[in-house]
Amino acid sequence: MDNPGKLYSPPVSKIDFEEHDSSARHVVDDDSSSSHTSIKGNTAFLTEGLDDFYVPIDKYEGRHRYDPKFRWDEHEEKNLVRKIDLRICTWVCLTFFALQLDRANIVQALSDNMLKDLNLNTNDYNTGQTIFYVSFLSAELPSQLISKKLGPDRWIPMQMIMWSSVASFQAFLNSRRSFFATRSLLGLIEGGFIPDTILYLSYWYTGKELPRRLSYFWTSSQFTNIVGAFLAFGILRLRGVNGMGGWRWLFAIEGTLTGLIGIATYFYMPPSPTQTASRFRGKDGWFNEREEKIMVNRVLRDDPSKGDMHNRQAVTPKLLWQSFLDWEMWPIYLLGLSFLIPNHPITSYLTLQLRAIGFGTLQTNLLSIPAYVLFIAGLLFWTWVSEETNERFLTGLVSQIWMLPLLVALETIPSSASPWTKYTLSMLLVGTPYVHAINVAITSRNAGSVRTRTVASALYNMFVQASSLISQNIYREEDKPMYRTGNKILLAICAYNFFLFIGAKLFYVWRNRVRESRWKEMSHAERSTYLATTNDKGNKRLDFRFAH
Repeated sequence: MDNPGKLYSPPVSKIDFEEHDSSARHVVDDDSSSSHTSIKGNTAFLTEGLDDFYVPIDKYEGRHRYDPKFRWDEHEEKNLVRKIDLRICTWVCLTFFALQLDRANIVQALSDNMLKDLNLNTNDYNTGQTIFYVSFLSAELPSQLISKKLGPDRWIPMQMIMWSSVASFQAFLNSRRSFFATRSLLGLIEGGFIPDTILYLSYWYTGKELPRRLSYFWTSSQFTNIVGAFLAFGILRLRGVNGMGGWRWLFAIEGTLTGLIGIATYFYMPPSPTQTASRFRGKDGWFNEREEKIMVNRVLRDDPSKGDMHNRQAVTPKLLWQSFLDWEMWPIYLLGLSFLIPNHPITSYLTLQLRAIGFGTLQTNLLSIPAYVLFIAGLLFWTWVSEETNERFLTGLVSQIWMLPLLVALETIPSSASPWTKYTLSMLLVGTPYVHAINVAITSRNAGSVRTRTVASALYNMFVQASSLISQNIYREEDKPMYRTGNKILLAICAYNFFLFIGAKLFYVWRNRVRESRWKEMSHAERSTYLATTNDKGNKRLDFRFAH
């Protein structure tokens, strides 16, 4: 034993050997009965009594730390996870802060008469945002494939430096054409950043830990909106300095800030848990040998498929196509296409709506803050609920239950209603429980292999961006200021989402029952033969169970 006290030995399973010679497979000799533990909760693969069928590929970056007999103390692991949170999760949240600052500051820019200065109207703004989302969507999968080849630690800071340059040069916009061009460039460069980062986090965290870390990830996004509102409150006061509009100063200053974060990220972000040593991070790295062994073995025992590719191995066209055809992932993609639509228009138009109902530029930016605070509280709370109850899709349904009465009120409220009534409804809609982190985590968890996870994360986010594209065109110039037609459409989509969340839950329950029925019919010897000879990969294997 390495340490006294309660020793932790999560179960292990057979790895998914993709694109590797069968000679790489071998049986691990482990007589310890303590490793024969049944799978419960979030763990992907059933392994009880069959954990001999497990070994990462030789090229896996943590292969030298893999040890099926290795044991550690639970308290030791908790301390290590806190260290990972401090070193990795905190910085990843900072990078998302940079993304959101450059992606969302156009909302603050609108409050400073940006559209008027450029001779644009609401429909022009919609077109620009549509161009952004189409470009963002188009870049998702190519960016993810580049990230898998180069490594997220290299590609993410490169993206940040490139988009910050474009964001800064928005200060020189002078026409509809230049507005459309910068929207397109930003979308192309920023697209893929989120799934790239999710893939990176999956190297460090188990399936159960990932949702909460993703909730921190999106909390940093909304924290950016709060910080951005305060920054805008100050920066927009520069309107007139050197003959420039306040929104031009906003783009220039915030773009420069995110560029500096991108440069720091290039030197800070390590490739993997076993590759933290560098001139910048220290010649000995952040973790000692024992800590690296804990990190590698706990992640692989939670999800052995994470050892089937190394972190700079490209996804081949064949594997890409196979992942795209994985029909059991499509219920999640369909959810991504619609679940955010009901409150997206009011979120995009928040500052314009507040200006329209009589609030000034500075009031508008400050009044947006309570909505973001509510958003953060809901995000953290409902992600925690999903972990504690082990219910993903039913927890996600809460978001639609929250929005339905608010959309009804928004549709039926008289145009003469108090500005504060309209503001309250808008604030509550923007603060809708954000279950995106839950959906992203379940996409990663249900992929069942690195190649599917790489593609699935990008595909899911592409559907989410497609939903943004759709929602950006629901509120139209001719429908303002109450947007009655648009709100009717949002109500219909909200009702449709009820069926999607419940349907996804039932679908995965059904798939698990089918697998369980076939698995129980097999003897121990038949299961062993299956695991040794099967060509089933990732979530197609009979020992895999979907989370729901």
